[in-house]
Amino acid sequence: MHSFRIEGGHRLKGELIPQGAKNEALQILCAVLLTKEPVTIHNIPDIVDVNKLIDLLKAMGVAVEKLGAGSYRFQASQVNLEFFLDPEFKRMGGGLRGSVMVVGPSLARFGRGYIPSPGGDKIGRRRLDTHFIGFEKLGALITYDSRDGFYRAEAKRLKGCYMLLDEASVTGTANIIMAAVLAEGRTTIFNAACEPYIQQLCSMLVRMGARISGIGSNLLHIDGVSELGGTEHRMLPDMIEIGSFIGLAAMTRSEITIKDVGYEHLGVIPEVFRRLGIAVERRGDDIHIPQQEQYEITRFIDGSNMIIADAPWPGFTPDLLSIVLVTATQAKGSVLIHQKMFESRLFFTDKLIEMGAQITLCDPHRALVIGHDFELPLRAIRMTSPDIRAGVALLIAALSAEGTSTIDNIEQIRRGYQDIEGRLNAIGARIAVV
Repeated sequence: MHSFRIEGGHRLKGELIPQGAKNEALQILCAVLLTKEPVTIHNIPDIVDVNKLIDLLKAMGVAVEKLGAGSYRFQASQVNLEFFLDPEFKRMGGGLRGSVMVVGPSLARFGRGYIPSPGGDKIGRRRLDTHFIGFEKLGALITYDSRDGFYRAEAKRLKGCYMLLDEASVTGTANIIMAAVLAEGRTTIFNAACEPYIQQLCSMLVRMGARISGIGSNLLHIDGVSELGGTEHRMLPDMIEIGSFIGLAAMTRSEITIKDVGYEHLGVIPEVFRRLGIAVERRGDDIHIPQQEQYEITRFIDGSNMIIADAPWPGFTPDLLSIVLVTATQAKGSVLIHQKMFESRLFFTDKLIEMGAQITLCDPHRALVIGHDFELPLRAIRMTSPDIRAGVALLIAALSAEGTSTIDNIEQIRRGYQDIEGRLNAIGARIAVV
């Protein structure tokens, strides 16, 4: 196991280029199973979760060719369906939550898809009901073996239908879309997630020959086709990493330019950071964060304290609440952070409190942050990364703190952030891997 040793208190200056979007990659890569023709994908992030999924596709028989940095060609013309029953599939799929995304395309094209209970962040209940209820509505038979922890979805032929999703699950919507594009007849999905990553998946499938209307809304109509062809696709920049860099610049009082952010796909993210008092300047498709000696949290129009909460798109993404929380610890003013989706995601605040942050954890979903306005800098400690987003929030806290901090279990951070220490060191950070 490796750790980061971070010497805090240094201001950074320079440019950062965001990686390809992790959450998009986990959908797009599985979509290659829908066709026997080649699919070329660019801007794939070199991170643990994505590399594990590529290895899983290889083990399933997908031909994978690396064309260059972040660019791969995939061809699923000889998929080995018997690998679903191999113990190695359980080992590989069980260590990666994104592996559930192979079920939809496998079910659509081959009539069956299996998946072991998937791993991932331990941030609370993350049920798979939306995925499997959707498959059932399309005509699949779903079984779960509690002894070996395997989900099985099987159907001779999927048939389109109307479905109202019980929640606007991003991965659930993506999985159902990939199943429906090869189903017989029309599928209508209401309360569909409409994140940019879902839009990207739909646009890619349309280029492959799928018939999808309503892209970008929560009402999708999908007319099934008999087969799909190959295509070429480029992933969006990772909006979570972009938000992380905005928070990093504010906390370290640094001047940072984030390049090629795909600004039109960021939704309310820039505005939420502006509510914290951070100067987020758009320059073409770049974001510039000037050096600020302080930033003040705004209030609502009636003078009440700011509340920042997550919500389905186009609301604020839950993946950035950890970043907003840590950034608020050195703001001027107070803010209530309301994490609605995952009951364990705010538990990392105990480390920030140990560093000197003034945070009251009201319950598993709400934390009140009283900013220090840089009058009381955070102090260095040793801590452990509990999940991807909390890990980066702790890294940001350590970079702003006085002294040298250590973060253990950095494999969690590397699951979602590509060479984070190398890129930050290049603009003045002091992070060593030990």
